[in-house]
Amino acid sequence: MTGRFPKNPYAAAGMPNRIYAIILRTGNRHLLYADILVILSAPVLALALRVENPDEFALYIRSALVLSCLRLLWYLLVYYFSGLYTRYWRYASVDEVISLASASILAWVTGVVVFFALLEPFGVFTQGFPRSVPVIDGALTLLGVGGLRLGIRIASGLGPRRGKGEKVRRVLVAGAGAAGSLTVKELRAHAGLGIEPVAFVDDDERKVGLSIHGVPVLGSLPEIADVVKEQNIDEVFVAMPSAPGRVVRGVIEMCDAAGVRVKTLPGLLEILGGSAAVTAVRDVEIDDLLRRGVVTSDLETIRGLLKGKRLLVTGAGGSIGGELCRQILRCEPSELILLELSENNLFAADAELRKMCRDSGIGTAIHSVVADVRDREHMDSVFRVFGPQIVYHAAAHKHVGLMEQNIAEAVTNNVLGTKTVADLAVAHRLERFVLISSDKAVNPTTVMGATKRVAELLVLDAAVRTGRVFVTVRFGNVLGSSGSVVPIFKRQIAMGGPVTVTSPDATRFFMTIPEAVHLVLQAGTMGEGGEVFILDMGEPVRIIDLARDLIRLSGHEEGSDIAIVYSGLKPGEKLHEELFRESERVERSAHPKIFVSRNARVAPREESSRLSDDVAALLFAANKGMESELRDILRRIVPESSPALHGDVPL
Repeated sequence: MTGRFPKNPYAAAGMPNRIYAIILRTGNRHLLYADILVILSAPVLALALRVENPDEFALYIRSALVLSCLRLLWYLLVYYFSGLYTRYWRYASVDEVISLASASILAWVTGVVVFFALLEPFGVFTQGFPRSVPVIDGALTLLGVGGLRLGIRIASGLGPRRGKGEKVRRVLVAGAGAAGSLTVKELRAHAGLGIEPVAFVDDDERKVGLSIHGVPVLGSLPEIADVVKEQNIDEVFVAMPSAPGRVVRGVIEMCDAAGVRVKTLPGLLEILGGSAAVTAVRDVEIDDLLRRGVVTSDLETIRGLLKGKRLLVTGAGGSIGGELCRQILRCEPSELILLELSENNLFAADAELRKMCRDSGIGTAIHSVVADVRDREHMDSVFRVFGPQIVYHAAAHKHVGLMEQNIAEAVTNNVLGTKTVADLAVAHRLERFVLISSDKAVNPTTVMGATKRVAELLVLDAAVRTGRVFVTVRFGNVLGSSGSVVPIFKRQIAMGGPVTVTSPDATRFFMTIPEAVHLVLQAGTMGEGGEVFILDMGEPVRIIDLARDLIRLSGHEEGSDIAIVYSGLKPGEKLHEELFRESERVERSAHPKIFVSRNARVAPREESSRLSDDVAALLFAANKGMESELRDILRRIVPESSPALHGDVPL
């Protein structure tokens, strides 16, 4: 393998700091002065190239100078209105080249037409003045004006590669697509970072042997170790934001085997959602290893539903609610009402979203309300004052273990809170209501899961009774959300271990927060009322694999640094989660990542009345702190729930 991959000559290029600094200070004002010189001198130079002796040159020089003055005003007007003096030529791309060429050709062609149609017939120029001069000077002007700008663009890429005494990090970019290309372009433009892109690797064999921004594509992904060795690579950047997690995992494993540090770009949904830039290189996170394929959505439909509307998000300070707000804001609603009980979380969410508005020029009015979804009077005033048209109800208690110890709190927040918001949505004639539910509501074995199933039934019942678009979106674990296993594992690793896993066979469904919220918004546009939308969570992930990945990504080794211990399943805890009940008729929706159940609704009249009575009894028992009765009533409302809810299994 020695010598197989050649050194990159472009990587060694550079120029003195003083010259580079002068180039960086070259602005459009300086280019205007240079353009004036080029435009004035082009006809004279064209005449010199055209005539054969000094006498002819002297005869026609006055005409050439007249042509220079006439052309100057016309060219500058065309260049000005074409926007050539509002561009940043250091980062010039194909768009700038096309704009420059178009403006120059327009000025050139119209100038030639004016010369032959008006100026020459009326004797403005000396008789016999070469008619090829206007043609030649147009080409010279284009070369001069374009050459100046192209020189700035090239020079910016040949700038000093390091600061004084600073070591340059040699980087291999895995992925020679759009993201990798843009990453290299940005690194070239910011030479002061001390990062030198040396080579690409990519699985597209057609790219191998080519060069992108002067950086060669030296091989495929399996050849990472060889390229790292031959090119003395210090770090690998994984620039494949749309690649599934298994591909990223494979690259990480190869980099580990090669003994080289690795960083990655954020996932495609983070980039599209605006929560990360395409060049925001960062350490590899567990989200990257569990990332799935590209999620395509009808963004125009989502935007069409939300733009200009007044939206209310409950639980806006939580991980799901916060991401909902971020993605909703990019659809430019007229007003966004953030409702949250935790003032600290609400304060942080409010500050972030207001900054988004300022940075992006979004004119959405943001209202932040500290409120408890269980307080009917307060919630009613919120609906009356702000008049929301669409509600995303994300507020809920989700921590399974705590809710087992605080049954009344779980019932009042998850059941009463949902009932309050749904009832007010009906009373105020809202267009749409979307409940964020959980896979733990399917054949629930815990109090939290049972209360979420009751919440689903309340929303479905409201849809049947009113005919309004009230829908539920159900999904599994979300990486990084409050109550998720990932933050728990991270805390255990930070404390030196051990990492506790219930069982080596336990599995869970996982999804990233941006993907989950993206699909929630998509599902919310599809409902007609009474549906339960179930997000396709992909293949379940073994918890033990998740723990091992987190240990490795934290820079530790399993066993020698951090131990993994098995704690056993807690009472009521499932070995494998489910996304829908056997009785539900689940089918694919129009979206490949979203299922829909259309028979999960509560039957009208008699069933609706029974549900209302049972929920009233449930809330009465919660207010009185009657734990045994609460379990009985939950079991009655959700008959498919586990015996653990009935007290048959100690909690």
